[in-house]
This record gives sequence, structure tokens and C-alpha cells, in this order.
Amino acid sequence: MKVAVGPDPSLVYRPDMDPEKAKDKGSFRNYEAGPLLDRVFATYKLMHTYQTVDFVRKKHIQFGGFSYKKMTVLEAVDMLDELVDESDPDVDFPNSYHAFQTAEGIRKAHPDKDWFHLVGLLHDLGKVLVLAGEPQWAVVGDTFPVGCRPQASVVFRESTFQDNPDLQDSRYSTELGMYQPHCGLENVLMSWGHDEYMYQVMKFNKFALPPEILFIPERQRYRQGRSRLHVGSPMQDSIPGPWDHTLS
Repeated sequence: MKVAVGPDPSLVYRPDMDPEKAKDKGSFRNYEAGPLLDRVFATYKLMHTYQTVDFVRKKHIQFGGFSYKKMTVLEAVDMLDELVDESDPDVDFPNSYHAFQTAEGIRKAHPDKDWFHLVGLLHDLGKVLVLAGEPQWAVVGDTFPVGCRPQASVVFRESTFQDNPDLQDSRYSTELGMYQPHCGLENVLMSWGHDEYMYQVMKFNKFALPPEILFIPERQRYRQGRSRLHVGSPMQDSIPGPWDHTLS
């Protein structure tokens, strides 16, 4: 689905273009009701069944060579014209819209932080993996630590993990599983998806951003469980909370 744009493509996606159609912020991320709930639940059910320690490690090997494709940022954004995120309960339109909406929302809220506008545009580009043939459950949605019992705040936690084999493995089924308290987020193996992939791509390409900013694409989907695992380290905790929450 292509959108005709002028010299400044963000004009199509300005969050204040049609205020009357704006959605109340309190109604976002509703996982209990809504017209897209069945689709969202099915995606998370597959994710929470098949995202295991072994699966995640294999994906790091598969995509760790960064040989899938070479493209510019805007070429990647254009690819997302073809992707509708099946884990998102709020939208049923191409993910390219969300990239520009996020960047424009950040520009409005933080006009002096041009690097943050860029992060907003980039933060979901890892979803191009779906267009490379990966199933959506292995790319989209909220990430969670593998290798330990899922915490109660994980989306659909009570009804989607029953068939995950790691929960039958004594190494991975306790509260902390294979981790130690205060181990640092960089030592936590997250479920595989677009956030982790984009974080690795940014490191590989030596993005000219402060090192702590590189954690935002990964951290933005991992708000659950930080207190339980005590994973915070000084670098990660230096990222202002309101900034990573802006990227939802």
C-alpha cells in the first residue's frame, strides 16, 4: 500500500493533522477488548509457544551476519508500506505510517532533540524481517526475557505459555531461571524480534548516537520485569523513562 507524498513525507503522518480523529491515549494497548483482539491473541499465542532459549539463540546466529539486504533508512521505511503488525491492538494500517507518526510525535514533544526524532523513525524498522519471510510471531509484539518464568505483566501471560517447552525445563522455569539479580539488561536473553534485531543492526553499523540511546529500541518493549530481575545497570538506567515510553 503506497501513499503519495510530497518532498516532506512526514506531512502525511503529522499526529495533529486531524485532531477530531485523534484517539484518547488511555484507550491504547487494550488487550482485553477490541475489533482486532482475536488477531492479536493468536499472534501472541504463537510467540509465547515457540520463543524459547534455543530458538532465540538460533535466530542470533541466523541474522547475526547482517547479510539480508543493504538499503537506506527510507528504503526500509518504504518496505513497511507492505506490513500490518498483527500484534498491535490499535492499528490496522501499514507500519510505515507508525514510523512517521512516532517521529512526528517526538518532534512535537521534544523539538530540541533531533537525534530522538531519528530514533522514532528507526525504532520499528526491524520489522522488515517479516518481509524477508519470518513469521510475525518471531518479529512483532512485546518482547520478554526467555530463560525464566514469564512475569505476570507479560501480555496474555496466563493463557499463552502453556505449550512453551522451556517452562518444563527446570533451568528456565523458576522466577530468575538462568539469571542472577542485577545482571544487567545486556546479559538478559530477550525473545527474538524486531527490537533486538534493530538494536544489533545499529551496533553493527556503528550508528552515530550515544551508546545508551542504542538501548532504546530494545528496552522500549521491555518495561515488564525490570524490578523482578533487577536487571538495571547504570547505562540503561540513565535513559530517561519518558523517552523510551514515547516510542510505544
